[in-house]
Amino acid sequence: MNLAKLQEKLLAAARLDRPSEQVPYAFEQRIMARLRQVAQDSTEVWTAWARMLWRAATPCLGLTVVLVGLAAFTGALQGTSLSLGEGLETAVYAVLTEPAD
Repeated sequence: MNLAKLQEKLLAAARLDRPSEQVPYAFEQRIMARLRQVAQDSTEVWTAWARMLWRAATPCLGLTVVLVGLAAFTGALQGTSLSLGEGLETAVYAVLTEPAD
């Protein structure tokens, strides 16, 4: 089948069948209402995500405060006076100094 001839026939048929100049009743209002609905639906999704993330942030912040307080309290009870750098160095080298299983 010759695609060029087919394309020309389809274009000729489309040119003969002119669309109507009459616009359906309330066409503009229906389109605008649908666009508003789509925009509203997308903002509702983002609003729900933001709300859930803010609700999750509060327990995470509370857990962080508790763990930092616990770490500071247990460090104070042990009486270690290691600085942060010394503590990190001790933790890193602890793996190297332990006997292998």
